[in-house]
Amino acid sequence: MMDLSSKIYIAGHRGLVGSAIVRSLKRHGFENLVFRTHAELDLTDQHAVAAFFESERPEYAFLAAAKVGGIHANNTYPAEFILSNLSIQANVIHASWKSNVKRLLFLGSSCIYPRDCPQPIKEEYLLTGPLEKTNRPYAVAKIAGVEMCDAYNRQYGTKYLAAMPTNLYGPGDHYDLQNSHVLPALIRKFHEAKTGGESEVVVWGTGTPRREFLYSEDMADACVHLMRLPDDRFESLLKPDPPLSFPLINIGCGEDISIRELAELVSKIVGFAGKIVQDASKPDGTPRKLLDVSRLNAMGWKAEMSLAEGIEMAYADYLGHEAMSGRGANRT
Repeated sequence: MMDLSSKIYIAGHRGLVGSAIVRSLKRHGFENLVFRTHAELDLTDQHAVAAFFESERPEYAFLAAAKVGGIHANNTYPAEFILSNLSIQANVIHASWKSNVKRLLFLGSSCIYPRDCPQPIKEEYLLTGPLEKTNRPYAVAKIAGVEMCDAYNRQYGTKYLAAMPTNLYGPGDHYDLQNSHVLPALIRKFHEAKTGGESEVVVWGTGTPRREFLYSEDMADACVHLMRLPDDRFESLLKPDPPLSFPLINIGCGEDISIRELAELVSKIVGFAGKIVQDASKPDGTPRKLLDVSRLNAMGWKAEMSLAEGIEMAYADYLGHEAMSGRGANRT
């Protein structure tokens, strides 16, 4: 398993997921970390990725690089979501095998599961029903990544594990009103409504869908915990008992909340005193997505951050970004 001197590559180290993994690794004492910016290494470029792995020869890899976004972004740029993610995954996973990476953790998303899954969602439910149409290209790409991990494990004896986090938020998130995920978008929307003296905030959809949210630092600690498991426990995740046939594990907190309840909680934390209006003409997406995290808990890890405390910290992070960008000038 990884020791403190191991050479570790984090793909996507500037994103919400990757940056949290870097911080977690450093907290645990890992210092031999390797990463590249997009300008330094385009992960969609097969030859560049192959040359990087041949040169650096990392022992372990966290594949957190991806093109991500909320419902609007997935609906608007479906071709980019499937092409970019397929290219990144194929290049990094194949190059990891060629350079003898000991373990790889591939980060996906809970949207890989069928739209109308039984709740909570067990890993074995993968490929048992139709996907949610609004993010299907992204989900199909991530499912291909899971299958690729399994295929390389079976054919080449690699040790590649696919981890599917629930909805994430935290430091370094993107707070774009159109293309970000629901929680960061709500943080910005309620903050701007408060500072702008607006009387109401419009929230997409009916407010009834339920979602699970995990603080990014918790997610990262779970990833590091998994990669540090002894060989026998790690390999038990790669060759699970039927009916699960994939090297797949969920990462979540095991609790969910309705979008309406989430909006009310964000409104309270931000300090917006106006009205919340639901725009039912906008898509809801999947009715409910709550992950079954019993396999992860059995490996000795549970989430620690409460949703309210996590949102408070995310809001503080957002205000810091506002101050740095100048958007928050003359606002309280």
